[in-house]
Amino acid sequence: MIFAPLHVNEGEAMDMTETDATRRDIRGSVLCIEDDPVSRELVEALLAAFPTVDLRLAADGRSGIRAALDAMPDVILLDMHLPDIGGLEVVRALNQHIAEGECQVILLTGDKLTFDIVKAMSLGAREYWLKPLSLDRLQGDLPRVLDTLHAERQDAVESSLKPGSRWISASSTHH
Repeated sequence: MIFAPLHVNEGEAMDMTETDATRRDIRGSVLCIEDDPVSRELVEALLAAFPTVDLRLAADGRSGIRAALDAMPDVILLDMHLPDIGGLEVVRALNQHIAEGECQVILLTGDKLTFDIVKAMSLGAREYWLKPLSLDRLQGDLPRVLDTLHAERQDAVESSLKPGSRWISASSTHH
């Protein structure tokens, strides 16, 4: 088991009650497609803080695509450098599902911004997180990503648009 250090700046108090309540309220499913066993264990250990988040793991791109198609997760944490096919190819394979708002893809990489990251983002990946993942990143950003997905799905139901659709609301005022 891997333990990630929790840092609290001197003079700051950490409200454990609020953090615990937030963890219980976060619901969803996550598929982590990552070939590095240490990185998979880290994600597993960090997500243990969210007992209502269902985590599935895949060790390469093709098995990750199959796992996603078998049961589409809310969020896919996708390593960009996989042994069989790259993260960009995984995004391409799942592009229709991403475009329809069935899932959100977060790219995991040790690289700064690369062409493949830009291309994957243009195909629908929401953001990229630098590795190694931190407790702050996962506990701060995963709830935001899941909340955004749930809000978009609710908006789509209410407006009869497909989830993931984008629209611009413009209003004009005459003086």
